[in-house]
Amino acid sequence: MDEPPNKEESESVEHHHRNVQAGGARAAVFGVSDGLVTNVSLILGVAAAQPGAGIVRLTGLAGLVAGAFSMAAGEFVSMQAQRELLERELDVERQSLRKSPESERRELAAIYERRGIAPELARELVEEMMSDPELALETHAREELGINPSALGSPVQAAAASFVAFGIGALLPLLPWFFASGTTAVLGSVVIGVVASLTVGWALGVFTGRSRLRSALRQLVVAVVASSVTYGIGRAVGAGVQ
Repeated sequence: MDEPPNKEESESVEHHHRNVQAGGARAAVFGVSDGLVTNVSLILGVAAAQPGAGIVRLTGLAGLVAGAFSMAAGEFVSMQAQRELLERELDVERQSLRKSPESERRELAAIYERRGIAPELARELVEEMMSDPELALETHAREELGINPSALGSPVQAAAASFVAFGIGALLPLLPWFFASGTTAVLGSVVIGVVASLTVGWALGVFTGRSRLRSALRQLVVAVVASSVTYGIGRAVGAGVQ
């Protein structure tokens, strides 16, 4: 006869899911990535034209501030629009539950039956859920709309996370230009860009559960392609101006 699992064994098989729908985590990940790729490309593109170090610093700072505000505004507007859309759908479902409860019962029971639950058991489950208005709304929202009423996303959280994350990502390749200039600063931005890209990609792999090496290399390739294109444009424009 098998022995029941002890406390340590029970705890070892427990798993917890992170809330990835609130918007903050997604905005932070994309914010760092976007800030890094945007500003390392911008800095190297301007530096390729060989202006003074002050011009590169000013450009990098402008890119950091403008990009952070743009990312935050975009996240806030998109998340707010998504939240309002979901709230509207929930209101429609709430009204249907109040005006046509029997129709909603049949609809939910049909969903469960299509999933293989016996008709009688499906009706019992539906009756139990419909006895609690909040549980009924949550169940119908999940089953019919595919949404969780308690996790619609936070526009403010997403905007704040995006602003801070973009700023951090954009600041990294700019750091060498506060202490050096010319080729030394360019190489510093390149090295920081490479290390930061690999780190961001690796962290993304950890966060998503995907291959960390693949995520790191993918992030590096994106940064290299973007910065190479802008560097080439900067060299061409700089040569033309000179």
